[in-house]
Amino acid sequence: MIVRIPSEGQYNLPGAFIDDLNDVDNKLVEAVELEDEPQFEKLLEEMLDLVRNNGTLLPVDELVESDLVLPEPDITLIEAEEMFVGEGLLPD
Repeated sequence: MIVRIPSEGQYNLPGAFIDDLNDVDNKLVEAVELEDEPQFEKLLEEMLDLVRNNGTLLPVDELVESDLVLPEPDITLIEAEEMFVGEGLLPD
């Protein structure tokens, strides 16, 4: 799966990590619903690190359509309320 992190680039994330990504996504939806900013910030960093640490950064000159675009690393809880609703970024 090709995952974009705005301001960082695109990563090729192996399918073995999609369930882990979805699990963090679901927890982020819950943190946003509860307006739990510390938990939101922790989980957002966990989501971004999961992609950074397990994906392969694609070369800047390689143009590939993203399957998933994650939020910017500095997104606020208020801004995230529009993204992390229902099933979140990844449908269950």
